[in-house]
Amino acid sequence: MLLCRGPAEMENFMASVSQPTLSRVKLRDYRERLRKQGLRPIQIWVPDVRSPAFCAEAQRQSRAVAISTDARQDQAFVDAVSDWGDE
Repeated sequence: MLLCRGPAEMENFMASVSQPTLSRVKLRDYRERLRKQGLRPIQIWVPDVRSPAFCAEAQRQSRAVAISTDARQDQAFVDAVSDWGDE
């Protein structure tokens, strides 16, 4: 917390905030080069497949599909539309 810092620590903190670090400058330059190539940054949020909640939901859905009365037909459809290359 900044309120607990002494004057010297506060001065160092303010200097670090006001001056961009080398990594920030390099990142800014890199992004600018990409923009000049006609690219733009986007942010994509995806499910965290490492989370216990995701794992539990995937298992729940897998069990529901496996015990479905249409399981054989569903698997036949997936197999028919899947491209396994040279396998």
